[in-house]
Amino acid sequence: MGFAIVGLTGGIGSGKSTVARMFGELGVPVVDADQVAREVVEPGTPGLAAVVEAFGEGVLDADGRLDRARLAERVFGDDAARHRLEAILHPRIAARSFEKLGALAREGHAYAIYEAALLVENGSYRMMGALVVVAASEAAQRARVAARDGLDEVAVGARIAAQLPLADKVRVADYVVDNSGTPEQTRERVEAVHRELLARFGARS
Repeated sequence: MGFAIVGLTGGIGSGKSTVARMFGELGVPVVDADQVAREVVEPGTPGLAAVVEAFGEGVLDADGRLDRARLAERVFGDDAARHRLEAILHPRIAARSFEKLGALAREGHAYAIYEAALLVENGSYRMMGALVVVAASEAAQRARVAARDGLDEVAVGARIAAQLPLADKVRVADYVVDNSGTPEQTRERVEAVHRELLARFGARS
């Protein structure tokens, strides 16, 4: 059986990271695109140099590291700036992610999770062995985003509205993990999906 890359995505506040952690607790390796995005702009990297060249030294903090909040302010609501940033970061994130996934394939895992926010929007889920979408009610999404980011209702609504509707992601999913209930219910569903993925891609014990 070959190694499979299983995409994991969801909407803002749906609990994608929680579900990724549950897969990790089952022994499934997880490559987190957000973590990779931080690695490719570490001080001294070509990625950080390119971001500074495009947006100026004002996006750096006092230690010379990328100030992600300040950069987000610069590109939020400015499509041209956002596209410019994506053109710098996305190829670097993809290359580094596939390096990591290639190493996991050589280690003999049946599959690995690739956790990323925009798998459906950018169409990259089509290149993966399967797609898992983490779903939650809009009420649950709103409560989590408000609690996590300290935003008011209007700001939360704007963040959710800026994303592809969760229903559109669910429509193309191979597996859906509903994270609206208790952690135990979510864990049970993750374990069930894990069993199905092992059956599909071949357990190597």
